[in-house]
Amino acid sequence: MSSAAPRVTGQDQLWSVDEHLEDVLTTVRPLEPIELNLLDALGCVLVEDVTVPVSLPPFDNSSMDGYAVRVADVAGASEEFPAVLEVVGDVAAGQADLLHVGPGQAARIMTGAPLPPGAESVVPVEWTDGGLGEGPGVSGMRAGSLAPEGATGQVHVYRPARARAHVRAKGSDVRAGDRALTAGTVLGPPQIALLAAIGRGTVRVRPRPRVVVLSTGSELVQPGEELRSGQIYDSNSFALTAAARDAGAIAYRVGAVADDAETLRSTIEDQLVRADLLVTTGGVSVGAYDVVKEALSSVGDADEPGSGVEFRRLAMQPGKPQGFGSIGPDHTPLLALPGNPVSSYVSFELFVRPAIRTLMGLTDVHRPRTRAKLTADTALTSPRGRRQFLRGRYAHGGVTPVGGAGSHLVAALAHADALIVVPEDTETVEPGADVEVVLLG
Repeated sequence: MSSAAPRVTGQDQLWSVDEHLEDVLTTVRPLEPIELNLLDALGCVLVEDVTVPVSLPPFDNSSMDGYAVRVADVAGASEEFPAVLEVVGDVAAGQADLLHVGPGQAARIMTGAPLPPGAESVVPVEWTDGGLGEGPGVSGMRAGSLAPEGATGQVHVYRPARARAHVRAKGSDVRAGDRALTAGTVLGPPQIALLAAIGRGTVRVRPRPRVVVLSTGSELVQPGEELRSGQIYDSNSFALTAAARDAGAIAYRVGAVADDAETLRSTIEDQLVRADLLVTTGGVSVGAYDVVKEALSSVGDADEPGSGVEFRRLAMQPGKPQGFGSIGPDHTPLLALPGNPVSSYVSFELFVRPAIRTLMGLTDVHRPRTRAKLTADTALTSPRGRRQFLRGRYAHGGVTPVGGAGSHLVAALAHADALIVVPEDTETVEPGADVEVVLLG
């Protein structure tokens, strides 16, 4: 990285894909941990082990709606000779004052309710007459508010029950002192549920990075607006914002910025306040109106040590022109991607997505890769000295090219779920060959 003000460098050097990626990942650092409320921590990476403070469940409880009984009182029960027990009341979930079940007695119990003292098992209501005196086969209990008499009287039980039947034991899920989650865990809905269940209202995590995406080009029009001659719709900022969110970031899309260096510079400076990472698309090639280089010549604090943006040529196709560095007083990382839609998206997958996941504190930052058999009617060709990434569809150990090699073919990209990798020293890949595949799905 350059140590002076942002400047255009490296024009004569041809960087490899791996060299550029290494430069990005050695520069980007995980965000500092913060304490977040549970729902705000969704998608974040845990930075510390979480120990269970209270067992789950915290008490023995019923897994069925039915009757809490003593095993001896229902031994030998059958439809011909049912056990007849005195109902001493109800035990509902959340109830603190528990009944005592003595010999010849039963308590009507609800799912999740604590097993009352004296009871040894739970008989499902379907094994009883529900206290209605109408024989076996009832489908459920009548609501307590509508039939309070159901909590008293007698119940006929038509089947025996073994000890602890339909009882969830205290600590059968996790016990106090167990490790609930380990550092490095990505918090999804099940992990949030576990944290809530053990009483954690907040958790210490690395936050999801805030990524600002902006596209450049005076020819760009927002979707929904009318196209005039020479104009196209801005698809890159939508694609990259969606890709950033898919990678785990909180992403903000900025509307297309015209080809004016001062406007672009001002826009980028305004966005620094809410960005952990900036991504631009377009304006990094060698045209007279590629203004990203010009704009980044003095963004933020140009005298800040360690700041710098380099514009490079990479030995890859698509995506040869790239820019990378840090800007502003906080050294906010910035990746400048090409403007062609396919070049932009492939560059995102190879460089920006790993940067986002590094900011999150993840250790596995790359898309999965595999080997596949090339299924194609003709051989693939690739320029020597360039690592080519072709769109493809992967299924059952094979991969089929989708569309051509053009970097503007958005429709083909929409139907691809993989990238076929052709190495730098390979100019032809015959059908049936074994190829490396980056899985995008």
